[in-house]
Amino acid sequence: MGKPLNIIVCGSLVPDPLQTLEPVMTPQGPGLKNEQMLPSVLDPWAACALYEAAALAKTRAGSKVTLVALGPKAKLQQLMMMAAQKAPFQLVAVNAPAGGFTDAKETAAELAKAIKAIPGLDLSSTLLFGGCASASRDAGVTLQFVAEALGITEFFNAVDELKVADDDTFTVKERIEGGQYLASTCAGFPAVIGWATGNLPEPPNNPQVGMMNMRGIMPALMKAPVANVGVGGIAYASAEVPASKRDTVVKKDMSVDAIAQEIVAWIKA
Repeated sequence: MGKPLNIIVCGSLVPDPLQTLEPVMTPQGPGLKNEQMLPSVLDPWAACALYEAAALAKTRAGSKVTLVALGPKAKLQQLMMMAAQKAPFQLVAVNAPAGGFTDAKETAAELAKAIKAIPGLDLSSTLLFGGCASASRDAGVTLQFVAEALGITEFFNAVDELKVADDDTFTVKERIEGGQYLASTCAGFPAVIGWATGNLPEPPNNPQVGMMNMRGIMPALMKAPVANVGVGGIAYASAEVPASKRDTVVKKDMSVDAIAQEIVAWIKA
């Protein structure tokens, strides 16, 4: 068996997608209507990364998983009540705004700062996990910014499979166009993995794991440093829900070519 792994997962909260999300302009910039009242969930792609991290940590004795989460402290506490029951991890929290309009570079800088402050951090045995994108702001660059700030050059995005050998070499499968995978083999750590959906189902709630996690989560939330994350240099002229348009036409006995021609004509119009 190889040496213990240090797996760091970057993941935070997003508004529950089952709620009505209406963008509005506020004095502080763009945001969501009644944003403070909206329930939050762990970002789905980050959740996949956390489940994969927990499964990988079980394969090597002594391995640990650390979740680095940036968001409003009160909402993070509510979120951890649910996430803590899914998998064992230690929490590093950063008390800062989080949402669909925050600047990815500023967010990444605070995440990298929090990771560097982890006691006993050894990048030679570290895998940095995260989601390939975010359900709140699909910038798709935050994880890569974190990798650059930490000096990690091996970056793989939209990964569905990771296999680590006993000699610390590992193979990843990244999604590419045409429903295919790009398989890559790396000689060792560190590396950054941006997960797609992976292969694992959502683990069931385990109250015992939750109780164990909460012993460390509550002190971590209490000492979470405050960070000023905003929209950066981005200027938003407006924020609104895209207008929807639906034209329904019912016709019978049309050939495939005629249907295609009507669709093309509708698109051009």
